[in-house]
Amino acid sequence: MSASSILADIDKRKLKPIYLLHGEEAYYIDLIVHALENKVLSDAEKGFNQTILYGKDTDWVTILNTAKRYPMMSDYQVVIVKEAQNLKWDKADGFFQAYVEKPLNTTVLVFAYKYGKFDKRKKIYKSIEKTGVVLESAKIYENKLASWIDDYVKERGMKIHPQAAAMMSDYLGTELSKVANELDKMMLNVPKEREISVVDVQNNIGISKDFNVFELNTALGKKDVFKVNQIVDYFSANPKSNPIPVVMGSLYSYFSKILKFHYLPDKSQQAAAKELGVHPFFVKDYEMAARNYPIIKLFHIISYLREYDLKSKGVDAFNLEAEDLLKELMFKVLH
Repeated sequence: MSASSILADIDKRKLKPIYLLHGEEAYYIDLIVHALENKVLSDAEKGFNQTILYGKDTDWVTILNTAKRYPMMSDYQVVIVKEAQNLKWDKADGFFQAYVEKPLNTTVLVFAYKYGKFDKRKKIYKSIEKTGVVLESAKIYENKLASWIDDYVKERGMKIHPQAAAMMSDYLGTELSKVANELDKMMLNVPKEREISVVDVQNNIGISKDFNVFELNTALGKKDVFKVNQIVDYFSANPKSNPIPVVMGSLYSYFSKILKFHYLPDKSQQAAAKELGVHPFFVKDYEMAARNYPIIKLFHIISYLREYDLKSKGVDAFNLEAEDLLKELMFKVLH
């Protein structure tokens, strides 16, 4: 089941006796746990019927005994095991198996197994799949983040400009809880009837209007040497606002997409947008960049990016500062 369908079922009170929520992305796990913690029981019912346990502080005997209790003056009891990745799951197949095969329908037992994938070979996993709900919350890929931002905003009855979504995805990284938090704050400051713009993102997230990784990619795509040097000088003066790992990650993603564009059999706007994982609005920019950077040059650039990424981490850098590395890299990219 998807996170949205699980949340919809919780709203309809179509509850399952066991939920196993696992994966590298904590956002959807936290979202579902919050819904089960706050929507199943009323405030009056929670005192007797809601139990929060933590994987590192509990054991299977405690979990089993708690799960087997019957609710008091309520249709359900809710038992949430947070940090469930810290449980001794090697003991669960034998000890907890019988309960999982025949769970109490009056208990909603939730395992929040964060920052890693559950071992799907385990017998307990297959049993939970049969009697309850399993959700794997996978890490989102960078090329899907701008689309995720667009969908998140649309679900809340608003719109965001493609450039604004792309800028947010470049600067905030793929931690969805952080992205959602910044979007929620921004949507409070933007009228609902107006599209969220690049200026809104700049003002609310503290990104320079003219000197940011998004503008750096644009300037590189156009081979605008003067603008590239301006931006790099700004980055050098403001290293905390533009850390080199963020810059390097953005550059690698950008030039990889230009290389991919060269090999697309269908370079029409919609087809290219789908293959590159970008909004159709940006296809013309990749088309222009592909004219400026032939395939052999892109192979060299990607090699440079790998080399300078290692140097930025201290490998064969000979005590060079980050700004010097970035200036060297830009020279090699542009010439």
